[in-house]
Parts: sequence; C-alpha cells; structure tokens
Amino acid sequence: MIQVLLGQRGTLFRGALATVLSAEPDLTVVAELDRADDILPMAARERPDVAVLDASLPGPVTVGELCPALCQSLPACGVLIVLDRAASAGLGRSLARLAPRVGLIGIETSPGDLVESVRQLARGEPVLDAELAVAALTAGESPLTDREREVLRLAVDGTPPSEIAQALFLSTGTVRNYLSRILSKTGARTRIEAIRIAQDAGWI
Repeated sequence: MIQVLLGQRGTLFRGALATVLSAEPDLTVVAELDRADDILPMAARERPDVAVLDASLPGPVTVGELCPALCQSLPACGVLIVLDRAASAGLGRSLARLAPRVGLIGIETSPGDLVESVRQLARGEPVLDAELAVAALTAGESPLTDREREVLRLAVDGTPPSEIAQALFLSTGTVRNYLSRILSKTGARTRIEAIRIAQDAGWI
C-alpha cells in the first residue's frame, strides 16, 4: 500500500484529490494539510511514501525550501509538486534539479495521470511534465529567492502588501522589504514593471 500525504491550499480541491487517490486500491491518504510548515512534522510522524504538494502552499517556509528538507529527512519519500505550467517556470527549474526524488506535474493534469505519477514516484521513477520541463529549461537563472518569487506572484493581481503578508503569514513590513529587494534585483522602477520583467524572463 502506497501512503500519501496531501498538502494543498483549497479545501474543495484537497478533498477532491483525497477522494481520487483513496479510491485506488493501492493508495491511502494518511494526512491532509494546508500549510507548508505543517508538512515536515507530519511527514516525520506518518512516514508517507509520497507527498503531493501545492507549489503555492502558504506558510513561513516556501515549497522550494521545504523540498530539500523533506528529501534529507525522509530519504524514502518522493515529493510530487503540482504547479501552474504558465506561472512557475522559475520554481520548476530549481525543483527539477531534485529529480527523481521530486516530480513536477501541471495543475491541469488528469486524475488518472496524477495517480500514475504518485505510483511512479513511489517506485523511485522520475516524474516531469513535458511542458514544465521545457519551461524550466528555458527559464534563465532567477536572481529572486523562492520567497521573493512567491511575493511577486501574489502581487500580479495588484494585491496590496497587507493582504500578501496575511496570505504568507508575514508582517506587512517584511513584504514591503521583499518588494523593495525585488525592484532592486530586477532593475524595475515599479512593481508592475518588476512583474513584467520577471514574467518575460520565466522567473514567475
């Protein structure tokens, strides 16, 4: 039996994903979580074979920071990251380096393909969505940290720093400092320009 830990933001999506996985005779969901900082302690307790994580899981640690820690503390656990193909080239590039322990699939992946991806990771086989692989390989090296990319992704829709801070469990001042560093690193004069530069370069 393959034991699966779920880390997903939306309650409805997380519940639907748990239902899909639990319906398979060889899979069982041992935990469902919605914060990045809860993943490692729960994984240490449940010892899952595969952790299926939302790339944008909120919390004081990013998924990009969480994956190496999971790989180090639980060598037998594969990690399947579910990302938006259009918006996560930079993150995909950094996580692709952890293959075959870490697999990448698009959020648009069919339930059947997702289930098979879980099985592949449990067998120690690599999982890498073709479109994500191309995006990861063509994205230039990003000067932004994982957290800076996460802040900038949330800023795309014009979300104010106070709401970004709430979503990421940070202070508003910390978010403003991240935005200031992002402007400096991208050479942008405004947040909108920084977003455009980062998107064109494939960093977010």
